[in-house]
Amino acid sequence: MRTHELHGAEGTFTVYVLDDVPGLNKPAAAVFGEPADDCLVRVHSRCLYGEIFASDDCDCRAQLHKSLELIREAGSGVLIYLDQEGRGAGLGVKAQGYEISQLLGLDTFESYAHMKVEADTRTYGHAVRLLNELKLDQVRLLTNNPAKVEALRDAGIIVERQELVVDHPGEQAQRYLLAKERHGHAIFA
Repeated sequence: MRTHELHGAEGTFTVYVLDDVPGLNKPAAAVFGEPADDCLVRVHSRCLYGEIFASDDCDCRAQLHKSLELIREAGSGVLIYLDQEGRGAGLGVKAQGYEISQLLGLDTFESYAHMKVEADTRTYGHAVRLLNELKLDQVRLLTNNPAKVEALRDAGIIVERQELVVDHPGEQAQRYLLAKERHGHAIFA
């Protein structure tokens, strides 16, 4: 594991990188303040379209920014960042899913089914490992995804799910939120 500090507009934070994991983009955690049990934690999967291209077709960027805001307001917490683009299927499948969605009027979950791709293949073992490295046995997880809660609980971490409500999602993101809700996410927006 590699550990170092980074400096941002909101102050200094510590980064933990699991450098022994295969692949170029390693799982990482940004640690703010001195997190202890019951701190806020966000397990976030990479989203090129939302985070970098600023697409309004999903709520990923808004979730990321809201999570960071809440963690900083709390004075400490952890943001775990996993390279699991396209709900774990990768950018190529995600792009194909968007193309099919636009051609056939489907949501991305339906597009994945059309392509015979599982709707969500993300795993959270690396998130568990990072939390274990940080000696966190109990967290308040910022998520609307019950699969994240279940994965951490199955690994022995005590999890209290905390709603992650983003402000004013755009029209396209609102459609995505409704699709996520139909597929088991707890949506509070």
